[in-house]
Amino acid sequence: MLPIGDVVRLVVGLLALWIGARSLVTGASKLASAAGVSALVIGLTVVAFGTSSPEAVVSTEAALEGRGDIAVGNVIGSNLFNIAVTLGVVAILSPFRVSQTVIRRDALAMAASTAVAAGVLANGTASRLEGAILVALLIGYFGVLGVAIRASNDTGSQDLANTEVDRLPRVGPPDEHTGDELRLGLEMIRVLVGLVLLVVGGRVVIDSAVRVATAVGVSEWVIAATVVAAGTSLPEFVTSVVAARAGDVGIAAGNVIGSNVFNVLGVLGLAAMVRPLAADPAVFLALIWLTVLTAFATAVLATGRRLTRLEGVVLVALGAGYWIVSAVV
Repeated sequence: MLPIGDVVRLVVGLLALWIGARSLVTGASKLASAAGVSALVIGLTVVAFGTSSPEAVVSTEAALEGRGDIAVGNVIGSNLFNIAVTLGVVAILSPFRVSQTVIRRDALAMAASTAVAAGVLANGTASRLEGAILVALLIGYFGVLGVAIRASNDTGSQDLANTEVDRLPRVGPPDEHTGDELRLGLEMIRVLVGLVLLVVGGRVVIDSAVRVATAVGVSEWVIAATVVAAGTSLPEFVTSVVAARAGDVGIAAGNVIGSNVFNVLGVLGLAAMVRPLAADPAVFLALIWLTVLTAFATAVLATGRRLTRLEGVVLVALGAGYWIVSAVV
């Protein structure tokens, strides 16, 4: 019998993760801007981390509890959701081709990082050393990306760096306006509230997901790779859909790329560093599915080929197909 109370708590936990991520991104971006940090740096750090913070919190807390299935399933499932559903819906709303040099180049980085993560998980485990290597690769990726954008005159590159930051009101230095100290104080509170919601929401999601899985007779992996992964991917989904509807398809695609790179290198790496991970054998099917979808997305984004509505529908169908197959298997 489906435990309604646990389902409700799971939904509430996912909502807390989404609200917490938005609060953290907005508050931290404004504080960084007020401190004189460039929009480029904010885009590469605060926004990149903020949209993937739900995945980071859930997987890290799951690792601390020794629940490798949830930690790994959340990462792989989130990346599947980002490509199949988020990119698919963007294509359905607005068929597009990517012209920005940085996005096309970083599509290759997404493919490479996915291949590295698949290699790490090929034996169903991820050690602390492997986690440290993944995190080091992420730091190197941010460094190379920062240098590339600074050296580029491509307008699209600047748009990618400023994803959500351009839509955030700027806060001037404290000595420019008398009310700035108060506003900065409020932003600090917003950041703290976001962090609290993320931590509490992550705990609620993990506990509820485990109870739901036990009650309905499915594995923790299935719940993590489907329901939990879809919930933690909401920030990326909302950001990309809003950008696509506004005509910023480059930002929409770039958000998917950045999130997937951060998830497999940063989130998986951090979780493994916290505690070595062991995943359900179902991880192999998920990795195959993710590899195929990533290869398709990379071929489209890196070559600048147009992604059509029909292909968007196919992507969404493939995502739904994985959920059905994983539940049956």
